[in-house]
Amino acid sequence: MVKIRLTRGGAKKRPFYHIIVTDSRSARDGRNIERVGYYNPVAQGAEKRVEIDLERVKHWVSKGAQLTDKVAVLYKEAGKAVSA
Repeated sequence: MVKIRLTRGGAKKRPFYHIIVTDSRSARDGRNIERVGYYNPVAQGAEKRVEIDLERVKHWVSKGAQLTDKVAVLYKEAGKAVSA
């Protein structure tokens, strides 16, 4: 099954996550199919917290990909930011 989930990057105590499309059987930081955005939980000031390519996520969901719980929340947040 294909999942859209987070993969961790960044330094110790400074997490940074890429939002990726991957096979559910691959490791968290392992092989991925496509990178569709990023999430920076410690963003400050003018830094962007969430950046997602909404069209690509819609494409993958139409093909049967499933969003993890956290990515679903981030997807809604990014959708609201675009419509506002």
